[in-house]
Amino acid sequence: MKARELGFNVGSLKVGKKNCITDVPDVKVGHVTLKKDTGNLERIRTGVTAIMPHNGNLFKEKVAAASFVANGFGKTTGLIQVDELGLIESPIMLTNTFSVAPVLQGTLAYMLRENPEIGDSTSSINIVVGECNDSYLNSARQLAVKPEHAIAAIENASNEQAAEGAVGAGCGTMCFGYKGGIGSSSRVISRQDLEKTADLEAPYTVGVLVLSNFGRKEECLFLQKKETDDAAFIRPDGSIMMILATDAPLSSRQLKRLAKRCMIGLSRTGSHIHHGSGDIVIAFSNAEPISHQSNEWMERKRFIRDDHPLMNLLFQAAAEATEEAIMNSCTQAETTNGRKGRVGEKMPLQPQE
Repeated sequence: MKARELGFNVGSLKVGKKNCITDVPDVKVGHVTLKKDTGNLERIRTGVTAIMPHNGNLFKEKVAAASFVANGFGKTTGLIQVDELGLIESPIMLTNTFSVAPVLQGTLAYMLRENPEIGDSTSSINIVVGECNDSYLNSARQLAVKPEHAIAAIENASNEQAAEGAVGAGCGTMCFGYKGGIGSSSRVISRQDLEKTADLEAPYTVGVLVLSNFGRKEECLFLQKKETDDAAFIRPDGSIMMILATDAPLSSRQLKRLAKRCMIGLSRTGSHIHHGSGDIVIAFSNAEPISHQSNEWMERKRFIRDDHPLMNLLFQAAAEATEEAIMNSCTQAETTNGRKGRVGEKMPLQPQE
């Protein structure tokens, strides 16, 4: 059950129809989940998750983007160029720490297949991959993720409500000492949310997808019964990847501002960002794609004014959707057994009265 079905209502903004990042028009999500027992108490509990910013060719029609790193204990690829140019031109891929390389390779192979000109008649391509360390449950040293799994996750991508919990890159992750994984939520800003509506092309949607893998039991603020996390000392500090999507017309600078507000949602769940945690946001807007090639010498784009009241609502939407996405990653995740006899238990949340 989603957090909302248990009676947890986060914030005041309206939730999208699917309460998912795929409420943002044209955004798609795909998973490949790998579960296999390999003997000697070793178990594969991992996978790949792909987020597609729109339905078209991402290399030919790029999207405005930015990233924000609250704590950099992570192994991402592509974020240097994203922040330099303010664009994303590939699927956004999530996996485990040791599988960044094969996922990059598979995503590159997919993009080369779709775009024969890359590396030939045009420039190279920047592939974006993020990760979390799932080695508490997953036998990460067995390197189970292969390039073909990245391709399959991309090809599986759909704009339906994305599967959540112990799926895809979240198959083996933990959150607040319990089973975590993939979670998503969305917020819709309508004309009714603003006093000045004459020039507003609302509604706009903000969607967030998280890969949660952080925290200890005693830190969780939405867990009704507090417990001591006796196993915390053998788990890595953990990480969280947060992917924010919107159809609001924003510049890369504005998207970085929006990405920072995801940290508000993260902190509301109880995280204070440990030393060994990678807490990273990747944000994009697919409102006005940027063509890879053009005969024009000037690019003309529309952006929301920073001082318009809509910006404050977008900030609020980012915080609310992130908080609820993290909660959904826990409520949707089922108990999962892992390596060395370890178990990631389903978080014992009870319906709110």
